[in-house]
Amino acid sequence: MKSARDIARDVRNGTTTAEHELASSLAAIHAKNDELNVFLFVDEEGALDAARRVDARVARGDDVGALAGVPIALKDNLCQVGVPTTAGSRILKGWRPPYNATVIDRLLDAGAVPMGKTNMDEFAMGSSTETSAYGATRNPLDTSRVPGGSSGGSASAVAADMTTISLGSDTGGSIRQPAAFCGLVGVKPTYGLVSRYGLIAFASSLDQIGPFAKNVADAATLLETIAGHDPMDSTSLPEPAPSLVRHVDDGVAGQRVGVVRELFEGADGEVVAEVERATAALRDAGATIVELSLPELHLGLSAYYLIAPAEASSNLARYDGVRYGLRVDADDVAAMNEATRTAGFGAEVKRRIMLGTYALSAGYYDAYYGQALKVRTQLIDVFRRAYQEADLLLGATAPSVAFSIGEKTANPLAMYLSDVFTIPTNLAGDAAVSVPFGVGDTGLPVGVQLLGPGRSEARLLAAARVLEVADGRS
Repeated sequence: MKSARDIARDVRNGTTTAEHELASSLAAIHAKNDELNVFLFVDEEGALDAARRVDARVARGDDVGALAGVPIALKDNLCQVGVPTTAGSRILKGWRPPYNATVIDRLLDAGAVPMGKTNMDEFAMGSSTETSAYGATRNPLDTSRVPGGSSGGSASAVAADMTTISLGSDTGGSIRQPAAFCGLVGVKPTYGLVSRYGLIAFASSLDQIGPFAKNVADAATLLETIAGHDPMDSTSLPEPAPSLVRHVDDGVAGQRVGVVRELFEGADGEVVAEVERATAALRDAGATIVELSLPELHLGLSAYYLIAPAEASSNLARYDGVRYGLRVDADDVAAMNEATRTAGFGAEVKRRIMLGTYALSAGYYDAYYGQALKVRTQLIDVFRRAYQEADLLLGATAPSVAFSIGEKTANPLAMYLSDVFTIPTNLAGDAAVSVPFGVGDTGLPVGVQLLGPGRSEARLLAAARVLEVADGRS
């Protein structure tokens, strides 16, 4: 499949049409979706309308936008007018939002063609896309394995060439880890860089929307399109979208790259080997390598699994059988509410709601949630000090390559550990990108992770581009 930038260029100059590119995307979806379970809803009618609008604008000579005619897949927690949006949960089955997420409006303004909603772990709670109420998604590179989570459907859509780009959300690694498992570029933006308006909330102080792509330039184009201030989101940074595409080829000469032991310590040997090879590639490209140890990062997993469930228990209280979504009738309101939530939520969501409610309860707040917030503050300070010694940090994205379907579903702790290297960045609110670099012993891709301070996306993507070239991917 052509890159997103190539498709947009060809649509703008009339070499192809948005409707033709749409037909190619639909053909791939129809051929592969039954096996992979990527799309929960394919919006053929809406996509055709969007493609025809793009072609009409081209015919008029209008400026169509950076993503003219590019098919894009959307994670099923992004609200889109009239399109079923479930967050992978029974409790929202059939719900059609009355408004668009800000990122969707920005995609449409840029000429993109939304293809539909992709499968995900229920309410983004999971690391394998196996907690979805609508069945597991399979990794297109090896259908016996998971695509990662929670944005596994969005990653699989791109890896299977159903679309050339997609959007996911990242609360504790839910873009970067699937990107690593599926051999893609995945970006977790600085908190507040991309509007969360219209994103179904999991943990509001951690969630961020970001891109999947097969190459760094496409990821930069997509992020530049959706970023920038939004008055509908009170946490949105008060500044325009950063210039990213023009800096993709800036390189890393003169940059200090901190190789953080705790960001690959304990990973499988095949992953560690690729981190070491990536270190050498950045050194060869002119970066100065700084060896760093940040032992406090080990606290991140524990803090996250108190803060995120606490926020989830509050956010998910709105699903009560009264206002929208599933309703299970009962004799009184309390019984109806209990029956609705019992039937509507899956096991992992119930587990996290209970964890969060307990952490916030009287008598335990200071001991658990309060302590977790102190750890979060400590981690923010640890990263601040690290970025005084290095411009960027390097580590592994995940401890292993993609694991087998069913391998970790019976052991929640093993599943949670899949995000041990990605969670600290979410707690700090900083930026990070996963870029494919090499393969493991089974031939599956390995993802290495580049981390930077807030608003460092241009620098991160330039470093990711260096690795992309060094790995022979472009």
